[in-house]
Amino acid sequence: MKGWPNEPDMDNDVIIAEDRAAEALGNPVSDVIFDFGNVLVFWDPAAAMMGRYSERSIDSMLDNEISGFYDANDRMDAGASCADTIAWLRQTKGDEWADMFAYYCENFVDSLTGVVPGARKLIEDLKAVGIHVWGLSNWSAELFPIAWERYEILHSLEGKVVSGEIDIRKPSVEIYEYLLQRFGIEARKAVFIDDKAMNIVGANAAGIRGIRFTDPYKLRALLIESGIDIPAVR
Repeated sequence: MKGWPNEPDMDNDVIIAEDRAAEALGNPVSDVIFDFGNVLVFWDPAAAMMGRYSERSIDSMLDNEISGFYDANDRMDAGASCADTIAWLRQTKGDEWADMFAYYCENFVDSLTGVVPGARKLIEDLKAVGIHVWGLSNWSAELFPIAWERYEILHSLEGKVVSGEIDIRKPSVEIYEYLLQRFGIEARKAVFIDDKAMNIVGANAAGIRGIRFTDPYKLRALLIESGIDIPAVR
C-alpha cells in the first residue's frame, strides 16, 4: 500500500482537539505551528525518481511493505544519516531498494516541487495581526539544508524545530513539548497544522489543537473561526 503506514482515520480540515487538547477548546490562539512538507513546501518523492526509474518501479518504492521507503524516512527523521539508512535498507530489503533510496537521497532537491499555494500570504497575514508562527517538521538533518536554502517561506517563521537535528520525531509527545518549552508557547493557545493524521494525534497528546491540512481555503477559514482576525477570501 502506497503512503505512510499506520495512519489513523481522521477528518481533514477541521479542528481536532482530543486527549489533552480538549482542554484547549475555546481558548484564544496566539501561536500557529506549521509542519513543512506538504503544508508549506510540496514534497513528492516520486518527482526525484523520474529521471531514472519507471512509474512501476516508483509505485513499488512508495509501497512501504515492499521497499521500506517510509521506514527509511522515519529513521532519517529521527537522526540517521543517508549512508546509515542505505546500509540498513541493503540489509533488510536488498540491493534494489537500497540503490533506489540512495538515488533518492542524491536527487532529493527534485522532490521539493514548490511552495504550497496560499501559505506565504497566510503566514504574512498571521504575523501582521500579532500571531506568532513557528515550524515543527520531521526532516533529515542531512537533507533539510536543501529546503532551507531554496525556500524563503521557511525563513519567515520565528523559529523552527527539525526532528533530525534533535533525534526526536513526531508523533512523539516529547518533540512537541520540546518546541513549547524552547519558544515559550502555551499549548492551550496554540494550533498545529500537519498533513499527517498521526502527527495531529501527537499534538493533541501534548495539549495542542490540530488541523490535518489539505485545503488552503479551509485552513484560512478555520483560523478565522478560531478568532484570528485575518482577511477572509473574497
